[in-house]
Amino acid sequence: MKKVFLFLLLISLFYTGLAQEINRFNPDTIKTITLDSAVNIKAEKLNVETFIRKVMYDTSFYQSFRDMKRYTFIAENRIYSYDKKNKVDGKIYRKIRHNNSGPYKMEYLVKQDTGKIYKKNGKYQLYTVEMFDYIFMNAYNTDFVPNAPKPDGKGGTNESYKDKLKTLIFNPGRPVKVPFIGSKTEIFSANMRQYYDYGFTSGTYLDSIPVYRFKVSVKPDLSSWTKDGIMIKELVTIFDKRNFNILGRYVDMKYSNMLFDFDVQMNIEMGYFGEDKLPTKITYQGNWDYPFKKEERASFLIVHKDYKLEKGK
Repeated sequence: MKKVFLFLLLISLFYTGLAQEINRFNPDTIKTITLDSAVNIKAEKLNVETFIRKVMYDTSFYQSFRDMKRYTFIAENRIYSYDKKNKVDGKIYRKIRHNNSGPYKMEYLVKQDTGKIYKKNGKYQLYTVEMFDYIFMNAYNTDFVPNAPKPDGKGGTNESYKDKLKTLIFNPGRPVKVPFIGSKTEIFSANMRQYYDYGFTSGTYLDSIPVYRFKVSVKPDLSSWTKDGIMIKELVTIFDKRNFNILGRYVDMKYSNMLFDFDVQMNIEMGYFGEDKLPTKITYQGNWDYPFKKEERASFLIVHKDYKLEKGK
């Protein structure tokens, strides 16, 4: 049961004091995009299914994290944890040089911790922070690269949850078998489509890149009871018009029942570096709570910069 709830925290990685807003690093739909008018779907020869297939089966978004392995870059990570009154009770700041010139090396340029960060055994107080490390610190290591060794069976359940977490982040809408959640992640299934609106907008990203914004959001006229039963409240994906690459994603998830509550928002933005597109900014805020465990509240700001392609990579 503990591992089930751990996973429920983990899905929060891709949202406020159980409906109270944490202002710091509050993610929003891609802020670096300037929107134009609604797309003329017929003229562009696009339809809902075009975008849905791309969201569900795209591999380039995931590949962008893998491609970091070929670069040396600087990562600045700011992590805040909060008490029940939304007062900061823990801070982590890391400025890290990820050196991929030769064998991979991670060099801490700045490492600062204050407040309630670690347990007595040296592990993080929050599972949220632990999984932050897994997703965004190991992205360029074995867990995220092709032909990585398979788990040896020890802790296999945790490995299974990690795989499901990656599906939720990188291929939202695909089925994920999670206890208590069921088919709520399958937002493009025939049954779930009745609850969502689909919107298409044209715009410009980073002042120069022509893009489409594909937005999936819960229908506003649903009953409160129906809305409460829908887990993914909003999913926004930004597509480069020129090649249909995914340049950004925003996810808003919230769900509550007798066993747990979570409320999570996450925003990921990409930028082009030569022929590659790589992660440049990730913002997250989220709360999750379940019986007999301390409620977790955290927000992250992750910035990647100074990418340098290494020779032979």
